[in-house]
Amino acid sequence: MRFLLTHFRAFSTGIATSPSSQISYFARLGQIENARKVFDGLSEKTVVSWNSIIAGYFQNNQPCEARFLFDKMPQRNIVSWNGLISGYVKNGMITEARRAFDKMPERNVISWTAMIRGYVQEGMMEEAEALFWKMPERNVVSWTVLLGGLIQEGRIDEARRLYDAMPVKDVVVRTNMIGGYCKEGRLSEAREIFDEMPHRNVVSWTAMITGYAQNNRVDVARKLFEVMPEKNEVSWTAMLMGYMQSRRMEEALDIFEAMPVKSDAACNAMILGFGLNGQVAKARMIFDTMSEKDDVTWSTMIKVYERKGFELEALDLFALMQKKRVRPNFPSMISILSVSSSLASLDHGRQVHAQLVRSQFDLDLYVASVLITMYVKCGYLVKAKQVFDGFTPKDIVMWNSIITGYAQHGLAEEALQVFHDMFSSGFMPDDVTFIGVLTACSYSGNVDEGLKIFELMRSKYNVEAKTAHYACVVDLLGRAGRVNEAMNLIENMSVEADAIVWGALLGACRTHKKFDLAEVAAKKLLHLEPENAGPYILLSNLYASQGRWDDVAELRKNMKARSVNKFPGCSWIEVEKRVHMFTMGDSSGHPEHVMIMKMLEKLAGLLTEAGYCPDGSFVLHDVDEEEKMNNLRYHSEKLAVAYGLLRVPKEMPIRIMKNLRVCGDCHSAIKLISKITGREIILRDANRFHCFKGGLCSCKDYW
Repeated sequence: MRFLLTHFRAFSTGIATSPSSQISYFARLGQIENARKVFDGLSEKTVVSWNSIIAGYFQNNQPCEARFLFDKMPQRNIVSWNGLISGYVKNGMITEARRAFDKMPERNVISWTAMIRGYVQEGMMEEAEALFWKMPERNVVSWTVLLGGLIQEGRIDEARRLYDAMPVKDVVVRTNMIGGYCKEGRLSEAREIFDEMPHRNVVSWTAMITGYAQNNRVDVARKLFEVMPEKNEVSWTAMLMGYMQSRRMEEALDIFEAMPVKSDAACNAMILGFGLNGQVAKARMIFDTMSEKDDVTWSTMIKVYERKGFELEALDLFALMQKKRVRPNFPSMISILSVSSSLASLDHGRQVHAQLVRSQFDLDLYVASVLITMYVKCGYLVKAKQVFDGFTPKDIVMWNSIITGYAQHGLAEEALQVFHDMFSSGFMPDDVTFIGVLTACSYSGNVDEGLKIFELMRSKYNVEAKTAHYACVVDLLGRAGRVNEAMNLIENMSVEADAIVWGALLGACRTHKKFDLAEVAAKKLLHLEPENAGPYILLSNLYASQGRWDDVAELRKNMKARSVNKFPGCSWIEVEKRVHMFTMGDSSGHPEHVMIMKMLEKLAGLLTEAGYCPDGSFVLHDVDEEEKMNNLRYHSEKLAVAYGLLRVPKEMPIRIMKNLRVCGDCHSAIKLISKITGREIILRDANRFHCFKGGLCSCKDYW
């Protein structure tokens, strides 16, 4: 006990050291045990010390112990009762607060106001109003509390009537009304109150500026900002946010640079604003100049990288964040899960999953859906199903995630089984559900079942077909060679066909060599998406396969004239939490380039012995056969497979991601590689998964 008093005095120079002050001091620090030791050590306990320890327990979220002590008090005063009500209100125990209020031997305006505040905080405005009008006397605080409740509920006209009835209107009341009007977009009425104020403080000025800024009147806000007699951090930030909301980033930067104190909130806002407006380098510059970064700063920069397609940079920053011993927060973990999905980065996804479990975030429905999606996109369907099966209750997003997962892996039977289980569990499928189910049927060649489900969409499940559903059915028919039926469906669609629909038809025409229809589909696509390289390339490949090199040259000329650029084929693989990228014909920048080339040479020999013959039709350039074979050898997916064979342990699958559809020749080669090496190779391309094992592919060559 003596130590506690000495400790308190050593750190409280100039502060009163009465027992009640000591108790309050320890309670504020969260050291309620030390506060209790001081209380228990008192030889004579006054009503003030009893009130202090009870308030301390309420402050530290221990209302039961607070009530226990309240009941033991030898004597109580009105302050004791008010403390009990306020304590219950702070802990959200409104029913207990009202019971105490009703038992009070006497009440004052503080008692009534505390109870009204509790009702307002819980959104129980009817009870708050009823109690307010029963008050024997009211002060400006009582009026302000009820006014705030009405404004909070958006009942601005009733708030105005209460405001007009108030006998005294201080600066807080007037500022609340300004904020309420601004929130509703009624700026002229807010400005009227602002102009009538006999005295304004920095909060009043800031409320009016914020109102203009949030309602896209940033120039008016700036004029008011310039004539403010004094500005604080909140004022500067309000002006900054106004420019950012209006996407006037250069003016936001001017304000930011002029700020006398750049708060974390302002810096974080600038990072997010620049980042989401595509100025990622500027966002990172602000991030790097911050001497102190909180977890929000780190997660904001990671979010920018994730949203703008800088996945590798997001992973690097996440690793640096942990190296700096900054604990990842929920938003940063969700961003990295999204990146893990995009890159098929299973190691990073597993790491974040473990952190979510430790933080108990994995119990959230949204998180469970994100985890399912991540495992699906990483090709780890077994784990995705474990997460799905282990979560109760499920929502529609979770059901859709697992159905889509099975679809992407070409597992139609499993997707259909989950679809029927979903319906049996009382969930009505939505449009996303049917995209997943129809895709599953398409990828597995289950045409009759797919057509049946498409018919039942409207008649049984009351879901109207959208262009995405028609695209699935066009793909379903097209893959099966029923291209004319697919064209007939497009001509009779209830909605206008978009690029996805025509793209599905074009792909089918290419597979089944329906050149006349392919040309129709390609030209439709060129009209709908003149800057998309895909239709040009597909049409060029069709012309090339027919030896129509003049037409190929004309297409390339048109592409150049319209500045249409083709996305290069790119494949990547994750090894020991590092993502290794490869583009066609190039691994020279990789530190293990020589080893990769040696592995490719070795594979070439083994493939030849196994009877592999490169298919030159997948290199549709006007070059000789030798150059075609050389081009095929160095496709990006083959480079990634070679590196996987070098670095992924034999007991683990080799997981590869490609940004485009897998090349047909590579598909044949990787099947054979899986057989001659005895390795499982999982390849996720732009459309679906291919699981190669023992010389076979999960797609059954139907892709």
